[in-house]
Amino acid sequence: MHVAVKLFEHNQKAYLSAVAMLEQKGKAAIVHPTGTGKSFIAFQLALDQAEKRILWLGPSEYIYATQLESLARCGGPDSLSNVTFRTYAKLLLLGEDELDVGADYIILDEFHRCGAEQWGNAVQRTIAANPDAKLLGLSATNVRYLDNMRDMAEELFEGHIASELSLGEAIVRGILPAPKYVTTVFKYQNELERYQKQVCTMRPAALRDVNQKYLDALRRALEQADGLEQVFARHMTSKSGKYIVFCSGMEHMREMMEQSRGWFAGVNPDIHFYMAYSEDPGTSKAFVEFKADSSSALKLLFCIDMLNEGVHVNGISGVILFRPTISPIIYKQQIGRALTAGDSVVPLILDVVNNFEGLCSIDTLKEEMATAVQHMYAVGEGEKIVTERFQVVEQVQDCRVLFETLRISLSGTWEQYFAAAKEYAAEYGDLKVPKKYKTAAGLSLGSWIGVQRSVYAGNRAGSLSESQIERLNSIGMIWENRLESAWENGFEHAKAYYEEFGDLLVPARYKSPDGFLLGSWISNLRQRRLNGEQSELLDEERIARLDSIGMAWDASSVRWEKNYCAALEYYNAHGDLLVPFDYKTPDGLALGTWVRSLRQARKGEFKRKPPTQEQIERLDKIGMYWGNCNENQWMQGYEAAKQYFQAHGNLDVPTMYKTNDGVSLGKWVARQRYVYQNPEKSTKPLTQDRIDLLEGIGMIWQKADSWQHRYELAQKYLEEHGNLNIPATYKTDDGIWLGRWIYEQRRALQPGAKKTLPIEKREKLKRLGIRNAKTAMEKYKGEKDRE
Repeated sequence: MHVAVKLFEHNQKAYLSAVAMLEQKGKAAIVHPTGTGKSFIAFQLALDQAEKRILWLGPSEYIYATQLESLARCGGPDSLSNVTFRTYAKLLLLGEDELDVGADYIILDEFHRCGAEQWGNAVQRTIAANPDAKLLGLSATNVRYLDNMRDMAEELFEGHIASELSLGEAIVRGILPAPKYVTTVFKYQNELERYQKQVCTMRPAALRDVNQKYLDALRRALEQADGLEQVFARHMTSKSGKYIVFCSGMEHMREMMEQSRGWFAGVNPDIHFYMAYSEDPGTSKAFVEFKADSSSALKLLFCIDMLNEGVHVNGISGVILFRPTISPIIYKQQIGRALTAGDSVVPLILDVVNNFEGLCSIDTLKEEMATAVQHMYAVGEGEKIVTERFQVVEQVQDCRVLFETLRISLSGTWEQYFAAAKEYAAEYGDLKVPKKYKTAAGLSLGSWIGVQRSVYAGNRAGSLSESQIERLNSIGMIWENRLESAWENGFEHAKAYYEEFGDLLVPARYKSPDGFLLGSWISNLRQRRLNGEQSELLDEERIARLDSIGMAWDASSVRWEKNYCAALEYYNAHGDLLVPFDYKTPDGLALGTWVRSLRQARKGEFKRKPPTQEQIERLDKIGMYWGNCNENQWMQGYEAAKQYFQAHGNLDVPTMYKTNDGVSLGKWVARQRYVYQNPEKSTKPLTQDRIDLLEGIGMIWQKADSWQHRYELAQKYLEEHGNLNIPATYKTDDGIWLGRWIYEQRRALQPGAKKTLPIEKREKLKRLGIRNAKTAMEKYKGEKDRE
């Protein structure tokens, strides 16, 4: 029976366009904003093509699981038998033969992620391994803003975009609800001090006095503006609502949580706090509890970047953006957490910026809406406009105006500084002005020259006209300061690493794809700050910029916490910490190696730094075993083998087979056979007790011929069904695609086949009735003719 989900009108239109483009071009991309239900387009394809094999690739299993939950809530199935899901990270661990799943379609969810170096290569290998597969991509944006504006729709889909919709247009058309957007500002004192220093160095006095008046007015306006307590109390009308609070990093999140009880007390003194961060395996539990919380308390879920994409929560009252300047991708994804297609509730977006430049972050969204309105009127779709604007409550409107006035006024001193630069060039023959150099009149010329370079390079807010650039060139301006350029180069590499991996825990020997020694650069910065060397190379501004992209100054502590969270998740799932040495978490964390290194460190082996007493106590609470784990791990493997034997009647375990609780049983069984057959090559041969245990559960030390095993499975199928018309999706109990094996034998029997078979195997196949593909077709035609 055919199953279909009821698509929204915009998704139905996009689906039909994508299907047509897939048929014509073999590739199609859907670029729709967060919250519009893009995943349902791919689900409808899977339901309509139920007989086809579909490989679904995405950032995480968790996102895919929540998408399936949404499908089930809308009347669809809770699973899709024709869909194989893999994460992008999982592809890195697979060989070429494992990447070939015979896919008819490949879904690339959040396809902008495929621009990452390693993931991108793995995706290309997967596409190459499934050459007949058609490619469908889903993303809120096809542009990687922090990666030289790469267009992934062009790179992956050759520009074939079946449907494109901006966030602004989605709101204008009423696909997404128009939010109530509230802006405010906090932590402005440091910036006022920065501007005060700039004003104090101005000459002449009259110009300084004018700018001082602007600055004083800005200070008074900020002091009179409502504090966060008043803003939250006034606008968070849902006293028991659920709000997602976005932060920039772990340290920032903890700081915000410490102050939050006071900030939100005016909304509801009863507050339930939840934490979620992208690399935290324990997040799933916290997230589930947050979604299930139906109490009268105010519910706050503090996130770093786990919920930027792919995951939606029903019943969200709004989002709170505690954030420094971020990329347009992340900004729109975070806003999208509050916007859901078909939702009639007006969502609340509280944009709490902590720098003056951030006051303009909403302008992009306004421009998108204005562009959409103009276009719809131009093409005669004016009647389809649901809203042309949304409610904006600017707590800092006066501050924005005063800040802009001050900025323009301060830039009016450009002529004065240029005159000083011209005099310097005439005297010294160049503009290589030391950073701390001041003129006789007190102008900080060195600092000003540095600002011009930063503005020119786009690393600082501001602008230079063509005339100003030409005039500076005429007096010998060198736009690239060597040290400044080197630092910016390192920062850009760090930002790219953060964009790909979600942190700055860079291995010491790590090299960027272009050969830049990023690991050494990061380590050097940490050591300089530890030594207190906060000079030109590492001033407060640069420290803040690094913090904004997740810099961990105490990397060892951050790594320990990440591993501990993974250990806690393992303990909750298995009841112990007897982690196999080769075990890795779903997101690639080598937990088995970490647990073993802790045991070695506590014993003083390999000169490793031992865990602290606090760390030991925390590990003890979740079942840490500090003794020799070889015996326990062997018994763990044996118990898994015993369960496999009880289920299958043999120990013919596929090499890559893993149990549900993560034991690599296939590799473990293979290791036992190898050690048994090669005792002289093993440092720990099998004892007779272990040999007896394994033979007691059916261990055959010489593994059976895999071809003969599949032949016998085909014989058994023929005896049971009377034919070998095996469905494409049929698997035997031990996971063998028997239909595919028979197809491969038929191809091998064809004249001129690349893979040939020995005569005895050919004879066996003929006795079973398996002929080459050509002969089978001729036989079929002859039978039809006789009919």
